[in-house]
Amino acid sequence: MAPACAGANLRTSASTSAAVAVALGIGATVLADTTVSGGSWSTTCPTAKSGLTWYRVTAVGGISVQTLYGVAYLYAATGVLDALAAPTPLPSAVTFYGRGYGHGVGLSQYGARGRALAGQNVASIIAHYYQGTTLGALSTSPNVRVLVLSGFAATTAAPLTLYGRGGTWSITGVTGDLPADASVTLTPTTTGTTTTWALVASSGSTVLASVAAGTDLQVAPTSASTLLQLFSKPTYYDRYRGTFRILLSGATATVVNQVPLEDYLRGVVPAEMSSTWPVEALKSQALAARSYAVYHLHPTTGTFDVYDDTRSQVYLGQRGETSATDAVIAATANTVIKSGSVVANAVFHSAGGGATENNEYAFVSASGVVSSTPLSYLRGSSDRDAGGTSYDAASPYATWDTASYTAAAVSAIFAADSRTNVGTMTGILFNLRGVSGRVVSVSLFGTGGMRTVSGDVLVAVFNAHRPSADPVLMSTLLDLAPIP
Repeated sequence: MAPACAGANLRTSASTSAAVAVALGIGATVLADTTVSGGSWSTTCPTAKSGLTWYRVTAVGGISVQTLYGVAYLYAATGVLDALAAPTPLPSAVTFYGRGYGHGVGLSQYGARGRALAGQNVASIIAHYYQGTTLGALSTSPNVRVLVLSGFAATTAAPLTLYGRGGTWSITGVTGDLPADASVTLTPTTTGTTTTWALVASSGSTVLASVAAGTDLQVAPTSASTLLQLFSKPTYYDRYRGTFRILLSGATATVVNQVPLEDYLRGVVPAEMSSTWPVEALKSQALAARSYAVYHLHPTTGTFDVYDDTRSQVYLGQRGETSATDAVIAATANTVIKSGSVVANAVFHSAGGGATENNEYAFVSASGVVSSTPLSYLRGSSDRDAGGTSYDAASPYATWDTASYTAAAVSAIFAADSRTNVGTMTGILFNLRGVSGRVVSVSLFGTGGMRTVSGDVLVAVFNAHRPSADPVLMSTLLDLAPIP
């Protein structure tokens, strides 16, 4: 939004008696996330009017008011701000159209595939998606701590259970090595406010040890052929290289897999990119995954470095490994993407939809305020060949659309969440788009006022409250009409 005239005041609360934090000049821009009721106001800016409704302002000139003025919000009488553009009236039939899948920053996995098929090598692919970077070697190969089970509520009927497969192994509290295929169960007993854990090690029907367990246990192979199986993980992908750290708190268990970096990648690369894809694309995924992992290591703090899912990057352990991706990882061993002398935060996504995005436009506040620092190597750009064809055209989500909804149905979807509830929705305004066209902030208008949210919030609310059988929004590169 912009001031309707010079000197429009932003105040510390929704009252004309509140202190003025700033008087806006012509050309200023502000972001408001909702309207609120407040004290009465009257103005002649730009014409005579009065009211009781105020805009709650979250940013000025794209910078949060928290950063500029040390407060969460400022307030402006609705009569002194105008929308930079009129909202699009909500059509009687609404379909969202879009391109791509994911946040759009860094490497596009389907884009890398398309570039590899077009003859580009890994160096060219990396240079496009991580601008200005170089490839460098790690001086040492670190371990990665991966959270593989969290908050597991063990019971007598379903204790925390693990096995050592293929060779001997050990666990804190049990003297000597356990044989291959032995099991360990950990079971909590709570008396009043105190919980104790019993550890039972067995081989077949023979009990090898039955002891009280501590709250911080180490599980380790004692043979090079041993894999650890986390039987309580509810998935086929439950076998791991490296060691386990088991943390017991109350009646719940957390398990962290500590694994050498190169072995970690063996469980990541085939989970993130099909092992049947071109070798140069797989090399780019290996470099990105290795760099991402190294960037996120913090070995002296916390209990783990990365999640084993899309909150970090997907890791399937030993059962996810393939010979094709093992070969690619070996061919790029210890090589990372560097920005200057620092390992890059090499984020990646599935499909860019024909363009990638600047990091600061993809990762914004819930109200769409741009607050993160731009990174020189995470610059968005076109991801199309000379003929205009998107390199990710083979993705099932290169283009997509939702079902068609009545205006009333769309209103109900967004009214189901307080962040987007504007009563009966009457219009929508895409306030800011990134360099790729992705929605950074969007305002919804309705009988209950106006609310501004980020593109990610818009996507999340729609996906959570649409009819469950209907297609979802796959990215924030979306509009009310098809995107070329």
